[in-house]
Amino acid sequence: MAHDNTTQLVLQTIDAYERSAKDCLARWNKRRHRRSPLLVEWLRSLPEDARLLDLGCGGGKDADDLDRRGYSVVGLDRTSALLSAGRRRYPSLPLVRADIRTLPFQAMSFDGLWAAASLMHLPKPEARRTLADLYRLVRPGGLFAATVTYGVKSRLVTDGWVPGRYFARWKKDELARAVRRAGWTILELNVVTNRERKGRWINLIARQ
Repeated sequence: MAHDNTTQLVLQTIDAYERSAKDCLARWNKRRHRRSPLLVEWLRSLPEDARLLDLGCGGGKDADDLDRRGYSVVGLDRTSALLSAGRRRYPSLPLVRADIRTLPFQAMSFDGLWAAASLMHLPKPEARRTLADLYRLVRPGGLFAATVTYGVKSRLVTDGWVPGRYFARWKKDELARAVRRAGWTILELNVVTNRERKGRWINLIARQ
């Protein structure tokens, strides 16, 4: 299948999530679900009947939250074990298994895209191409929100929680150039520390 034609780094990351899915789900489910400040801010500018895509939805917690708030939402992830758990827990949610770089949707299918800690697993050349593909995926005026890891050393992390994942670390101006080249207009681009999650991150909101 087309979405299996991935680089070794991405395959290793997918394998790491497949192996660690049970631990991931146990950790996520143990915590009370909290809407991130970035997600709340992104939703403020979207219509109440917006059609949304959660990119890298994992077990579907954010997608379920959006669905409960009345949005038409689709979740997408590449990790079978996480998606299977999400489908069991949220049987009415449309959760799609696909690669973020070969999206199975027509152009202008969504009003908003949510990518929390997912694009960071793509090597930067692939992330740049994906940013352009995502631009075509939203309707005129559509909004894109994302969190990516901040820093200078992109690498495969072999220790810590879920070892074996690749992380692309971006500088603020570097990400800004990539986003603008893909066609997006940046509304917000901030480096944050220990906000949505531990560590330093870049939070992005952009408009088509």
